[in-house]
Amino acid sequence: MTARDGPQDRYKAVWLIFFILGLGTLLPWNFFMTAREYFIRRLADPEEMSHPQNRTGEAALPNSYLQSMFDNFMTLCAMVPLLVFTCLNSFIHQRIPQQIRISGSLVAIGLVFLVTAVMVKVDMEPLPFFVFTMISIVFINSFGAILQSSLFGLAGLLPASYTAPIMSGQGLAGTFAALAMIFSIAIGAQQPESYIGYFTTACVAIVLAIFSYILLPRMDFFRYYSMKDKTEYHVYNAELETKRDLIKKDEPNGMEQNNSKIVPIHNPDEKPSVIGIFKKLWVMAVSVCFVFTVTIGVFPSITAKVSTVLGQGNKWGLYFIPVSCFLLFNVFDWMGRSLTALFTWPGKDSCLLPVMVALRVVFIPIFMLCNVQPRDYLPVVFSHDAWYIIFMIFFSISNGYLASLCMCFGPKKVLAHEAETAGAVMAFFLSLGLALGAAISFLFRILI
Repeated sequence: MTARDGPQDRYKAVWLIFFILGLGTLLPWNFFMTAREYFIRRLADPEEMSHPQNRTGEAALPNSYLQSMFDNFMTLCAMVPLLVFTCLNSFIHQRIPQQIRISGSLVAIGLVFLVTAVMVKVDMEPLPFFVFTMISIVFINSFGAILQSSLFGLAGLLPASYTAPIMSGQGLAGTFAALAMIFSIAIGAQQPESYIGYFTTACVAIVLAIFSYILLPRMDFFRYYSMKDKTEYHVYNAELETKRDLIKKDEPNGMEQNNSKIVPIHNPDEKPSVIGIFKKLWVMAVSVCFVFTVTIGVFPSITAKVSTVLGQGNKWGLYFIPVSCFLLFNVFDWMGRSLTALFTWPGKDSCLLPVMVALRVVFIPIFMLCNVQPRDYLPVVFSHDAWYIIFMIFFSISNGYLASLCMCFGPKKVLAHEAETAGAVMAFFLSLGLALGAAISFLFRILI
């Protein structure tokens, strides 16, 4: 290894740390969503709780206003802070140190989950508990947005392949949540105390992420790339001063001639322009936004309402959506994200990448023509379970792979000192895609 090559990532330690940080970014929120049944149960009216047998066979249905509105408010309290704080981080990251943003967000999310775990044992009326839950969702997604955006910005300083472990870790977080959902169905967990395990697991994941982040600055590989830009600037300046001194000695009358003017690449204290950076990477930013707009537009608002034709009257009907929709999506999405660690085709300057992203729009009518029930307007073209499963595999693996490629390539379209800001901009457009997808999902559902 030459000095020019820089230190190597021994034992892939930095790669593993970014994977754990990516896992810690989404695992808490995914476990929060997995515990939806716990929140629904605690929002029941006290009269209904005291007479649980009043509605035979309807125990799982939302009976109170708070129960019926929980999903709507949960989506609202998740998406709005996620978009706002991701946008905010694109500007405040130049003023607040990266260590404070990342470690502070991890600690804040960990504390929210610790309080949530304690609240399992605390009796509260439905309305105060509803307000507490929505505030928790706002806090988790606000700090989660800062954490995610800062993490992508940090990865932007490293080689392009180091965005992949973040995306892969986020994909694995969804897989864990889907498995937790399936296990809860299998064991028939009915007691609220059983959900302490969900929140405790999230707390453990956050603690692991904090320790991993503490170890990151100790890695030579990370230090080399995170300080490379400023180091090159100072070395370049030192060489410039030496050349000036030599010129002065060689010049008669001590006059310095500017025949060959050497200008440093940039001043490391200069703040990059967000607008200027966006102009360089807008193709990647719009692409990642479109990827998630299509994905969230149909998943899970439409995909989770597909009915099985093979599971009527048997256990497959109980597991069809948890397995074929949530588990399958998260497993193949994770696989797609992880593939970018092996190869990155097409390249960052290829026109084929945005074309492949645009072609994913075909999944919208495909899923709308599956056996979604109830339906009023469109016919069912793909009724068999096999069609749905095949579509879900291609849908999820293309989501993970193309989104990860865009997030990897975005920071590489700008100069080295602009990489962190570029990562934050890319994270904003990722969040924008999530919000747009959630908004248009209502329209797609109405059209069916």
